[in-house]
Amino acid sequence: MDIKERMQAVLKAEAEAINAIEVNADFVAAVTVMQKCQGKILTTGIGKAGHIAKKFAATLCSTATPADFIHPAEAAHGDLGLVGQNDVMIAFSTSGKSREVLEILEMSRHLGVDKIIGVTSHLDSELREHSDFILDMGTIEEPCPLGLTPSASMAVMLAISDALALALLEQKGVTREAYGLRHHGGYLGRAARADNEPR
Repeated sequence: MDIKERMQAVLKAEAEAINAIEVNADFVAAVTVMQKCQGKILTTGIGKAGHIAKKFAATLCSTATPADFIHPAEAAHGDLGLVGQNDVMIAFSTSGKSREVLEILEMSRHLGVDKIIGVTSHLDSELREHSDFILDMGTIEEPCPLGLTPSASMAVMLAISDALALALLEQKGVTREAYGLRHHGGYLGRAARADNEPR
């Protein structure tokens, strides 16, 4: 393929992978569990999935749901102290076989985590065994010429996390004013406050 063809193939593959997501009862339940959470919402993942998990926590915070990312490797060295009773853990892993992620889920159960939501693709994913709810990414073919670089899978993860965050925002009845209070600087803050400023 030439450059243009490769870029078009990547965009097409990512769009098709996102459109193939099946929003089932577990997706709905995940939003309900997050809405009813009496503790903290914690996200985790490693590698590229970890970056998506970290971005998801940031999106939740900006949309009026306090959340934090916990790195599974650092968790083994004390960061697990962030975990407590009634927390909800959302774990991202395409394969669902990453040892560090599975370990943090197992240890979090011992510390009182209420519910675990897994975002994964592989049918033989061990993550499925540790999760109360599974947000299935579906079967994904990466458009990388080597078939290795996670691009379509990361696009799917990101789309799922955004869908969760925005559905939760709506269910909680977050207003533009409440949104603006969490964005005191920058374009989004100004846009959120524009309708609330005295005329």
